[in-house]
Amino acid sequence: MVLTSAHIPAFVALIAGVLILVMPRLLNFIVAIYLIFTGLVGLGVLRALHF
Repeated sequence: MVLTSAHIPAFVALIAGVLILVMPRLLNFIVAIYLIFTGLVGLGVLRALHF
């Protein structure tokens, strides 16, 4: 499987979901980080960094 920038939000969402199940108090931080990360991917900022 080839990972592209389209796969990154799916992996981030999966990891965030597992962390929320394990530690529900992290919900606010995980949602904030997810939204920032998704915004950066959507703007193409991470693509410019070759990530």
